[in-house]
Amino acid sequence: MAPNTNSVEITGLPSASSFDEQPEEVKKIASFLSRLSGDDRRAASGEIAALVKQAGLRAALSTGMLEKLKSLVEDKASAPSREGALLLIASLAEVAGPSAEPFLVSLMPSVFERIGDKVTPVRTAADAAATAVFTVLSADATKVVLPIIFDNLALSKNWMIKVAVLRLLRGLSVSAPSQIGKALPDIIPVLGDVFGDSKAQVVQATLDTFRAVLSIVGNKDIEPFIPALITAIQFPKEANECVHKLASTTFVQAVDAPTLAIMVPVLVRGLREGTTPVKRKCAVIIENMSKLVEIPSDATPFLPKLLPLLERASQEVADPECRSVASRAHATLLRVAGGRRDTTPDLEVSEEKIIEAHVQSALKSVVVADAAFAVTQDYICRLVKDAQLDFDLWNSRLVTPFLVGFMEQAVAEAVCRSLLAKVQGGEGSSSKAEEAAVEESGEVLCNCTFSLAYGAKILLNNTTMLLRRGHRYGLCGGNGTGKSTLMRAIANGQVEGFPSADVLKTVYVEHDLDASVADLPVLDFMTADEKMVGLEKAKIEATLLDIGFSKEMLTNPVASLSGGWKMKLALGRAMLMGADILLLDEPTNHLDVKNVAWLENYLQGLSEVTSMIVSHDSSFLDHVCTDIIHLDSRKLRQYKGNLSAFVEKHPEAKSYYDLAATPMKFSFPKPGFLEGIKSKDRAILKMQRVSFKYPNTERMIFENATIQVSLSSRVACVGPNGAGKSTLIKVLTGEVEPTEGLVWKHPNLRVAYVAQHAFHHVEEHLDMTPNQYIQWRYVVGEDREAMTKVTRQVSEEEEKKMAQVIMFQGTKRVVDQILGRRKLKNSYEYEVSWVGLGIEENCWVPREKLEDMGFEKLVNEVDAKEAAKAGLWTRPLTALAIQKHLDDFGLEAEFGTHSRIRGLSGGQKVKLVLAAAMWNNPHILVLDEPTNYLDRDSLGALALAIGGYEGGVVVITHNNEFSNSVCPEKWTVGDGKVVVTGATNMPGEKIEMKREDETTDAYGNTIKIKAPKKELSRKEQKAKERLKKLKAKNGEAVEEEEEW
Repeated sequence: MAPNTNSVEITGLPSASSFDEQPEEVKKIASFLSRLSGDDRRAASGEIAALVKQAGLRAALSTGMLEKLKSLVEDKASAPSREGALLLIASLAEVAGPSAEPFLVSLMPSVFERIGDKVTPVRTAADAAATAVFTVLSADATKVVLPIIFDNLALSKNWMIKVAVLRLLRGLSVSAPSQIGKALPDIIPVLGDVFGDSKAQVVQATLDTFRAVLSIVGNKDIEPFIPALITAIQFPKEANECVHKLASTTFVQAVDAPTLAIMVPVLVRGLREGTTPVKRKCAVIIENMSKLVEIPSDATPFLPKLLPLLERASQEVADPECRSVASRAHATLLRVAGGRRDTTPDLEVSEEKIIEAHVQSALKSVVVADAAFAVTQDYICRLVKDAQLDFDLWNSRLVTPFLVGFMEQAVAEAVCRSLLAKVQGGEGSSSKAEEAAVEESGEVLCNCTFSLAYGAKILLNNTTMLLRRGHRYGLCGGNGTGKSTLMRAIANGQVEGFPSADVLKTVYVEHDLDASVADLPVLDFMTADEKMVGLEKAKIEATLLDIGFSKEMLTNPVASLSGGWKMKLALGRAMLMGADILLLDEPTNHLDVKNVAWLENYLQGLSEVTSMIVSHDSSFLDHVCTDIIHLDSRKLRQYKGNLSAFVEKHPEAKSYYDLAATPMKFSFPKPGFLEGIKSKDRAILKMQRVSFKYPNTERMIFENATIQVSLSSRVACVGPNGAGKSTLIKVLTGEVEPTEGLVWKHPNLRVAYVAQHAFHHVEEHLDMTPNQYIQWRYVVGEDREAMTKVTRQVSEEEEKKMAQVIMFQGTKRVVDQILGRRKLKNSYEYEVSWVGLGIEENCWVPREKLEDMGFEKLVNEVDAKEAAKAGLWTRPLTALAIQKHLDDFGLEAEFGTHSRIRGLSGGQKVKLVLAAAMWNNPHILVLDEPTNYLDRDSLGALALAIGGYEGGVVVITHNNEFSNSVCPEKWTVGDGKVVVTGATNMPGEKIEMKREDETTDAYGNTIKIKAPKKELSRKEQKAKERLKKLKAKNGEAVEEEEEW
């Protein structure tokens, strides 16, 4: 053979004749093949397999065994021949070794066909043969056998064949998980089509296979999403719901081809069949996921599916905003594809063809080929054409194992090296890059690079986080930048490269406790925690006593604790767990000044524990932090020093110290008309000599409290944890009833109340968007949350009293309903219907008389409805109007209209609750701990909005900076008393409150509102009557209102 100038010459290779050894075994193989059709075919198959092992693969193939086997398997006339051949294939798989793999794989199409044979023994043998081959198959053979599997899942194939190949595919997910993961972009569409099969056995096998192949993705972010994905592929109607779940998924790891393969089918369905909001959400997800794709080729297989649908959405969807989002996603995806609209990977295909040509040429130049070797040659080419050019890989898995059937091991390795040298155009040895160790001062606990996304928003992209032992890191950034999401991802082990829990103990501290254990006593709650296993009860009790709990408090239920004590309980739990890293999310929320100081001292004393802290308390961060990590432009930027040092370097962050420096702006709605109020200092809500205690307790929370609120009020309610501040506000707003005393409010007053645990307002509506939540809350014509207040719920005792017979206008009657009201001098009178009497018997009864009769709550119900009507009827409850309102509170459309509440950050939820409470144009705004979760810019915007608000404000807060900037009046709650300071006795500002003179309907049309009829004086009324009589006498037309 002439030397090949393009390859490394190999000497000592065997000639064709050197393989013709052991002629006796070869002759026996040839003679035994004829016995495969006889009655002793099972014995014959075992003997032939033993002879092949003894003679060697090359010698066995020289008998034409491969062609004979294929012919027998496909022999439709002889079932024994088919069975015998299949038995031999199974036996060969067990004994022939890796070099027989190319030949066994080449027989698989014929073997699969026989699984659907009409003859049961043949079907059984075929199934056994396929199982035997796939059991010994190398992991790298997956790319070769998958096309064969896909062909046998076609609609025309027998259902038994489909069930069998699906089982084999599940087996590959165990034996070759890496290869199956890479092939998911090809596997998922095929399996999705098989879901439409009419046979239940096939559908169940497909479902099992889906679960198996998707379980190996290895992306922790996507694992919880897998069941929803499978459901959406199996049942297309579920695709919309699946998109919403995907949009609420936190993505930390890089997005690769397997992850995209899982998401794309749902996104395609959403773009093709979903509603406009779903299409928009799909486009946003695609745009943001594209930014997390580190290897552009990972996205290439999906471009033909996504680009046309995005282009169609950008041109055909009716909503212009959705078209804009789809167009932006289309452009981003094109950029990922390198600007190519034709998504055929020509470059990669050409490179694979070049490699394949090199291998084919090299094999011919170093090996004496024949027909048998051609099968192996083709098989090797298919394995190496897209593999790394690494000698160890080629020698151990892709080339040498299949050559040893034709030559000695040393020669096969030489051939492998020659092949690689030809493909590389140089030496075949591989080299590995050495990584230089970086010396760092101090112990590094974590140094990782990762990305983080939450559904439709990229939060961090390819950023690095470095944490050292004993440092205290302040995590700073605006609402929605990913502070809490990052800490939760760390706690859940989702951050790529972050040390595992068995290496580094990380504890996430939050004050929201599981409602299912709220009734447990405090000490029992701690001992029942599975993370406290192994700790003595005495040690737990001692720790809680050290941080301020009394023995009495340890026996009280967790639900009885105030917000501040719940946070201290969470901190005590973290202390007992012995963490290496403490993740503190708003640790000063609900803590009074004394407990904040205690927390500062505790954290400063942890020399061996690292802390990562999210807090909007600038003073706390200044006292505690050794480093600042700033979330900026999707990166973590780290700075030495505390918050002051950070602001000094970055003056644009001065809003951390000056609330008025915020670039954000909130805009509160005007309170609207309030009948009879001519001065801003006139009381419109007040308590007189009110006392309160909880049922079944003896301790009075407060006694003889007298306070009042006007339109000019700016009140801060302050006091230590557990003093009763929130309870005072609940009594004032009607959330609970007083034990003693009087609570009065103006009949037309509207109060917006945001509770201490603000999330409770929305926790039952997490799958709504903020826009939908506000629609739900006010669609009945008033605030649904106000309808649940205790002061509007009629007790059983009150019902009995109202059902009593009363004497009215000389007759015995029973009240049925109170239907409406009208003005009566300085009060109101109410229309009352009676049980058993018609509408003509309805009467107007003064308010005072109804209250004396025990109908105060029904009267309040009518007042509330009238007040709500006055506040709502000028505002159309449309998506557009609601989003404009949400914009005024810093909640842009992406989160206000197009994201579910479940996916909002804590600060965004607070903004939603605040906006929802103020939709009905309230006269009084009551905020219980509003500074919790709001970032500094939002806090500054809130302070400025309160300053410009035309209604009254009452705030509970431990944030002195915030309260001092907005509230001159203080209500100090403690020791059972409420002390009022800072209240002004100066004459109030005179105001002229006018009724609204126009409104906007659902279509955006402006409608003029008719003013109420002017009340005429007696003289004017007589003149009007004379004019009417004169017109009637002269035969002139008298208008209807004149007749009235």
